[in-house]
Amino acid sequence: MKYDLIVIGSGPGGYIAAVRASQLGKKVALIEKYPTLGGTCLNVGCIPSKALLDSSHHYYDAVHHFEAHGISVEKPSFDFKKMVDRKASVVETTTGGIKYLMDKNNIEVYEGLGSFEDKTHVKVSKNDGTAVVIEGTNIIIATGSKPSSLPFINIDKERVITSTEALKLKEVPKHLLVIGGGVIGLELGSVYKRLGAEVTVIEYMDKIVPGMDVDVSKELQKVFKKQGIKFATSHKVTSVQKNGDKVVVKATDKKDREVEFNGDYCLVSVGRKPYTEGLGLEKVGVQVNERGQIETNSHLQTNVASIYAIGDVVQGAMLAHKAEEEGVIVAEFLAGQKPHIDYNLIPGIVYTWPEAAAVGKTEQELKAAKVAYKSGKFSMRALGRSRASGDIDGFVKVLADKNTDEILGVHMVGARVADLIMEAAVAMEFRASAEDLARICHGHPTYSEAVKEAAKAAWDGMPLNA
Repeated sequence: MKYDLIVIGSGPGGYIAAVRASQLGKKVALIEKYPTLGGTCLNVGCIPSKALLDSSHHYYDAVHHFEAHGISVEKPSFDFKKMVDRKASVVETTTGGIKYLMDKNNIEVYEGLGSFEDKTHVKVSKNDGTAVVIEGTNIIIATGSKPSSLPFINIDKERVITSTEALKLKEVPKHLLVIGGGVIGLELGSVYKRLGAEVTVIEYMDKIVPGMDVDVSKELQKVFKKQGIKFATSHKVTSVQKNGDKVVVKATDKKDREVEFNGDYCLVSVGRKPYTEGLGLEKVGVQVNERGQIETNSHLQTNVASIYAIGDVVQGAMLAHKAEEEGVIVAEFLAGQKPHIDYNLIPGIVYTWPEAAAVGKTEQELKAAKVAYKSGKFSMRALGRSRASGDIDGFVKVLADKNTDEILGVHMVGARVADLIMEAAVAMEFRASAEDLARICHGHPTYSEAVKEAAKAAWDGMPLNA
């Protein structure tokens, strides 16, 4: 069978690329080795983690916040199995939606492992032992990533686990040790802390979410400490040992002293790495860098003209929405259009509570690049909407060019900032100034007023409500 485009991998990047190519008149095939579509994000990543985050948030509010709102309930309890079952139901509905999109757009789905025969032919090895070879004028690699580990850690998937296993535990840990203070560790750590687990985060760097603005990191750590999560930053893990139903993690602190942590589960969340095993890249000569990422040009085309790569297997942030945009870019490019993507404007989000979100440059990046900038910051505590809901932690910070006033970066911690950050992304896409954002009339009372106030603080240094 011959197709205009073959997409290997049905995650957010792959299935979106397939849909967009079909919309633009291409005959498309999609290859997925698992029985359900959607890749890591929909099956064992973004969607199930948000389902558990929402369920645990409701329980935490019932225990800690309902009384302040005048709501009295019997001592709240939870059914953990029911939470996990609900998560599975959300995943099933979402992945089913992808199957619907494939049918609607006449995309032929092949279940099996895709591997290159040559630069235009892919063999699909099915689970029943049979195989079929299909031909594509162009091929997109969208096989995503898998959890990374440390060389001395034995992940047994029972007590020493990755995010995949953390989403389907049969019980709430008594003490969850989290190696890695990044997004995944903080989100899953938050889930289990809300449900009663003791949680200790062990981070090699001197701050959590090390890629985000320092102010965001400090605010999140302060709030999480109030929630009861413990942190051991500047700690280098040296060993992880399982003894029955216990786990012992040893690490050295910044003074090179050995520290021991004891728990019943250990979540290893030290990042992710590109997943390219079984593709047969060497057979067609696709270049891969020392980090295992597939090398591409500005059109996401590999050194083999007919083969493209998107998402977690290429350089850049490992984010579902980044993969989606890259899928659209390739599909439109192959249709003769001239799409573009601004990697500086891809938002980064942490779905804890409060949430954290950012777009553009951090203050530290601007300093390192010797860019003359000005900063405006506004506390969520000063907002009427925040006081009404009780979500007073956090802030919005706007960074703007000192000479032109163009917005260079926006960083937020607070309620619903995962959605709010897109106001900043839209403004920056149109190269708005801090004054532009400050002069837009924002609804009152809303969380978005913090963006207006922070923009005004950056523009003229005079926010109205601070």
